[in-house]
Parts: sequence; C-alpha cells; structure tokens
Amino acid sequence: MSSGNTIPCATCSAPVDFFAPPVGPFCSPRCQMVDLGRWLAEDYRISEPLDYEEIAELRNQLEDQHEAP
Repeated sequence: MSSGNTIPCATCSAPVDFFAPPVGPFCSPRCQMVDLGRWLAEDYRISEPLDYEEIAELRNQLEDQHEAP
C-alpha cells in the first residue's frame, strides 16, 4: 500500500489503499456491501444540496491542492 493513498476503511476503519481494486476505498467486498446496505436502508442521508458558493469554494480548494507541489 502506498502511504499517500492509505485511508481508514469507511466501514471497519482498517487501513486500506483508496485506489485498491476492486473494492477501494473499502478493505473488502463485505465492507463494501455493508456500506451499500446502509445507504439502501437510508442510514446515510444528504442533508441538503450544496449552494453555489459552497461548490465554488470546493472547486477552489481542489484547484489549490493540484497546484501545490
């Protein structure tokens, strides 16, 4: 695993490479399915849509990250 891409699994917090095929950012197919089940059971929700200013701020942050050495 590359340390720059290592994050905790969204389900069990085990370290995992974000881009690991075929289940990244999860550590296993089981954790991937648990997360999908949570979305389908509506345990996760998007509280409200982003407004224009929030989208512009996120875009600027991403551009700044890509420009940083």
